Amino acid sequence: MEAKRRPATKLGWAVQWGTVRMLGVFLTEDPLGVPPGAVAFVAEQLGLDPLELSGYGRRQQTVYEHAWEIRELLGYHDFGACETEVRQYVAARVWASMEGPRALFDRARVHLLKERILLPGITVLMRLVGEVRRAENERVHALLSGQLSHDMQQALENLLTVPDGKRRSELERLRTAPVKASGRVLAEELKRVSEIAALGTGRVVTDSVPAVKLGAPARYGLGAKAPTLRGLDEPRKGATLLATVRHLETASVDDALDVLDLLIATNLLARAERAGKAEQLRTFPKLRLAARTMASAVEVLTGAPEATADRLVSLVEVWKAIEEVVPREKLAAAVETVAAFVPVTDDDAAAEWRAELVKRYRTVQGFIEPLLATIRLRAVEAGGPVLAMVATAAAMAKRRRRYGPADIAAHESLVTGSWRHLVYRNPDLPAGQVDKAAFTLCADAPARRAAPA
Repeated sequence: MEAKRRPATKLGWAVQWGTVRMLGVFLTEDPLGVPPGAVAFVAEQLGLDPLELSGYGRRQQTVYEHAWEIRELLGYHDFGACETEVRQYVAARVWASMEGPRALFDRARVHLLKERILLPGITVLMRLVGEVRRAENERVHALLSGQLSHDMQQALENLLTVPDGKRRSELERLRTAPVKASGRVLAEELKRVSEIAALGTGRVVTDSVPAVKLGAPARYGLGAKAPTLRGLDEPRKGATLLATVRHLETASVDDALDVLDLLIATNLLARAERAGKAEQLRTFPKLRLAARTMASAVEVLTGAPEATADRLVSLVEVWKAIEEVVPREKLAAAVETVAAFVPVTDDDAAAEWRAELVKRYRTVQGFIEPLLATIRLRAVEAGGPVLAMVATAAAMAKRRRRYGPADIAAHESLVTGSWRHLVYRNPDLPAGQVDKAAFTLCADAPARRAAPA
């Protein structure tokens, strides 16, 4: 720029330099179409009057010559010579993400600026993005559909038919989530889980396609009507049905677990908690009387004179003073009452309602057993012991036999808090026998939080 003599030429050259750096394109057809603020900023850096720009471009060839000079200086390239590389970049974005046309256009524009490739017209770049996006989606559809056997393809297409006497297709039925919780609904949800799993889409190998690319066809399949899906061309139809049913495999398990959680919370936990509170209220008068008796004894004990060098205070004297206020038999009965109603440890506030929970196990026994048989659970490596405990509980739930501590010794470390007393020391069971219902409920709590496979 130092070689430029006229102020207008200097300012015009500097404005073109800034324009291509910021916008990725030269304004050769309208060199004066630059915001006044930008012109003023450049003019200030050069110590020139912004109005000097009005004299730039009187000779049109000068504008083009400056553009070529700046292009060579900064190392910019024509879009036509780099179109293949741009297409590859956009294709990679489409393949690995769920970005839409607008985001892809913006990404492509930023890439052109970064790589110093002159931007084409907006229409040209939009057309390129659309073509690449369409081609990559067709590639995804072909890869997914190509993994389907003829029988599975037919089974998936059969989901789009409306059975005789019904008003909706099988796919619409399978993708309908429950709206309430009851034993009948849970049974239907477990049946739905089994029907979806029986289609076998979970065994289809889709490693050749990024997992994120299954999201778009799955969302389309979950929202579109059956006639619309039937009208799709292959291979898009097969890919859409495959992605949809694979999504339903996980979603249906989540729905079943949600129903079970709500069912347990309303039919079991809430009732057990209410029963525990009712038992507390029922036993409160006895507990209060026992506590008052013990308090009287402790008051005498704390008021006893301290031993001195001249006088020793014997235990016999203390007991004699206590028995004048509270007979020993009455005090022993009070201690026994408090021990019966107050937990030995205070680290588990849920002990009372958990005990009621075990008593009401038969309320949900018919749900938990088929749930553990229908749903395959998985966890991270650290959750392996929990899954092993669940497997043991599932096997125990199926058999009508008695179990001892040795049968669950491998899971003893996971039976914590008040569960230990309920599992190992149920007074209603023979000595040396564990409570199967308590162990199953203890294993069920973390199992319902495990991720479905």
